[in-house]
Amino acid sequence: MPSEDAAPQLDVDQILADPGVRIIVCCGAGGVGKTTTAAALALRAAEQHGRRTVVLTIDPARRLAQSLGLTELDNTPRQVKGIDVEASGGELHAMMLDMKRTFDDVVLQHTDPAKAAEIFANPFYQAMSSTFSGTQEYMAMEKLGQLHARGEWDLIVVDTPPSRSALDFLDAPARLSRFLDGRMLRLLLAPARTGGRSMFSLVTASFGMFSKVVQKVLGAQLLTDLSGFVAALDSMFGGFRQRAEQTYRILQARETAFVLVAAPEPDAVREAAYFAGRLREEKMPLAGLVLNRVHRPAVPELDADQSRAAAERLTELGGHEATADVLRAHAALARQAVREQQVAARFTEEFPAVPSVSVTAQPADVHDVDGLRTIGAAISRP
Repeated sequence: MPSEDAAPQLDVDQILADPGVRIIVCCGAGGVGKTTTAAALALRAAEQHGRRTVVLTIDPARRLAQSLGLTELDNTPRQVKGIDVEASGGELHAMMLDMKRTFDDVVLQHTDPAKAAEIFANPFYQAMSSTFSGTQEYMAMEKLGQLHARGEWDLIVVDTPPSRSALDFLDAPARLSRFLDGRMLRLLLAPARTGGRSMFSLVTASFGMFSKVVQKVLGAQLLTDLSGFVAALDSMFGGFRQRAEQTYRILQARETAFVLVAAPEPDAVREAAYFAGRLREEKMPLAGLVLNRVHRPAVPELDADQSRAAAERLTELGGHEATADVLRAHAALARQAVREQQVAARFTEEFPAVPSVSVTAQPADVHDVDGLRTIGAAISRP
């Protein structure tokens, strides 16, 4: 049977207490308790280690607000009241990314009011800032960069979307650079840089049938909106790319710690392993793995076969049905624990040097600060 102790133990308290660690990024598949883990880490950093902490969720679910006793979260950090920070002197703030508002703020910060009004009125911008794939992840990079640059926080805890989206979070700067340097972008910018000639006359003259195909597929109005959007944002593109690349370097720095969150299920562990491989490729600091919702039998020395055999013997004897039922339940739990250890071992075998910690499954969902404290203590056990 695989041993839970095969991997080195993750010392979460050491990470939370380290003043050199300023960013913790929690990532993993959906439904594994990632948001709860991020909130628990942020709460423990504030209460136990006296750090001025902000937790940023990119997931629009309201679980984080509810568990912290807040009625809502928005794009501005809100202080969490009623937590035990009198002795430590820490603070806890929470916020939820609003990608459109973040995009609007960037535009307002880097253009004059007239140009900003032109950009806001552009239909392509309205769609891109609200619904386009990848915008959320790029704006998350912007927001993380803003929080880091302000220097107001000892620790920023980021709760990312499910891991494939979190990979988009990592890939946002590279995708933006490819977009900025791409042939299509230069084509779209050309009208604004050639005295305002119409996009379609320019494209037709330069590319002939290609323009007709693009116009047919995308539509004339969309291309017009896109051309206007790109021209209006032309002066900002360099700043977008520079800030994204700065944030990317921050994610590679020693002040950042990535914490993978998984459950002992094949898909979740596979996602965690995939993400760990990407972090290794990108030279980003992986602190360790939190394995949530692990089941442990109350009497681990009594294995499933022994328990089932004892239940069958009691049934044959008669008069001991309650005890036999308990033994059958124990046998089922013991089998589940073995399966979970085998699944978790797949990650450990691939990444034996990555520290990990297991958190026992809770009897109910975490929905308040006390529950977060319980999770924080379980994650941070020595």
